[in-house]
Amino acid sequence: MSTGTATVLVVDDEPNIRKTLRMVLESEGWNVLDAGSAEEAEALLQSEPIAVAIFDIRLPGVDGLTLLSRARELWRDLPVIVISGHADAPEIGDAMKRGAYGFLQKPLERERVIVTVRSAHEWRQLKEGERTRAAREPRFDDDMVGSSPALLQLRADIAKVAPTRAPVLILGESGTGKELIAEEVHRRSKRAGARFEKVNCAAIPSELIESELFGHEKGSFSGAGARRVGRFELADGGTLFLDEIGDMSPAAQAKVLRALENAEITRVGGEKAFTVDVRVIAATNQDLDAMVRTGTFREDLLHRLKVVPLSAPPLRERLSDLPALVDRFVTLAARRNEMRSKPVEAGVLARLASYRWPGNVRELRNVCERLLIMSGDRIRLADVPDEIGPRPGAPAGHGAAAGGGVAGGGPQGGVGLRDMRDLVERDYILKTLEEHDWNVTQAAQALGIERTNLHKKIKQHGLARGARGGAEEPG
Repeated sequence: MSTGTATVLVVDDEPNIRKTLRMVLESEGWNVLDAGSAEEAEALLQSEPIAVAIFDIRLPGVDGLTLLSRARELWRDLPVIVISGHADAPEIGDAMKRGAYGFLQKPLERERVIVTVRSAHEWRQLKEGERTRAAREPRFDDDMVGSSPALLQLRADIAKVAPTRAPVLILGESGTGKELIAEEVHRRSKRAGARFEKVNCAAIPSELIESELFGHEKGSFSGAGARRVGRFELADGGTLFLDEIGDMSPAAQAKVLRALENAEITRVGGEKAFTVDVRVIAATNQDLDAMVRTGTFREDLLHRLKVVPLSAPPLRERLSDLPALVDRFVTLAARRNEMRSKPVEAGVLARLASYRWPGNVRELRNVCERLLIMSGDRIRLADVPDEIGPRPGAPAGHGAAAGGGVAGGGPQGGVGLRDMRDLVERDYILKTLEEHDWNVTQAAQALGIERTNLHKKIKQHGLARGARGGAEEPG
């Protein structure tokens, strides 16, 4: 493989060793940076794109083993080759246990150095290729299977916005799969081969969020012992996902706005502005418009982020997807727990459909795993936790989903699978008609069916505006 302009970092306290390695590697087309201490090396690792590193095990101050551990923790795909004057030194075995790629013994042999560095670089490229392929796999369909109108609309919106450069704001309740939507936008974009960086703004203290996003210079604040590259720089050429952006501090909001408007960032404590090419996708379960009115979120940033809003539908608005989701989650849980999958009785689906799912798809996934693990040869109605919908035989209005869904009357205290699907279909058609003020033509377009077919469905389910006040109006 060609080395291109890949950079090798050489860390050794002996100037002659650094000089020798520089001459050998540069003659083979590598770009070489060197450092005489672990502290210098960490600064270079933070600020430069290093492809392969060579560490002397015995360094003054922080030793090479500690540097190796830090490097492997922060840059998991960075191959580190250790060098030592003693092949039998106990530190060699320790280094390999800590993830060192290989070992070179002093005095260094030119051909051995070249072959080892080239092999390490090829290993790095293979790892990066694996990660890129994994990022392109359609994980979206793990949690977003189904064909409900709400999901079909989301898929259509993603298909339109993904190939563009526009910022995207994903709105939705907790557990609706906002991160998966962001990953799907990235996967279907022209940036799919570049990095997808994720930052949970709610999980990072407000005093550290700017450093996380934009990086910092050495000594810019207490504890800043070395320069750090921020997520905007790491995502250059790719996508940056800012989850829970409503929790971002006002100072960080101002810097994000500048990055979006000018494509420039400045590290904390720095003076130089860097140009970055980053597509920002943000997500929140908060009402940002209300936050603008209370002064806790910048209105100009909201407008800049909300170029294309996407809505993650709550599970209660896509209950027709429930059978497909349950089948997928039970299968995934079986694979994850090294168990065989199990059939699900129809009464279970009816019971699940009766629940409001405040935790949305994430809650359903967890419930399905619990059902798989705790059930016998099949998942039965008796296996469903008491907090999920009305219990079999319970009077009307009993349970977590009182007044909100399907209940009793079928096999094992539930309804049959076909009946459950009919009830879910009825609710969706009625909801869609109401959203379009009972304009049958518009509702049929939204549902993706012919107008005549919708009229048949209205008659089949006995739907009329009068069911909730009034009478059906023709489209």
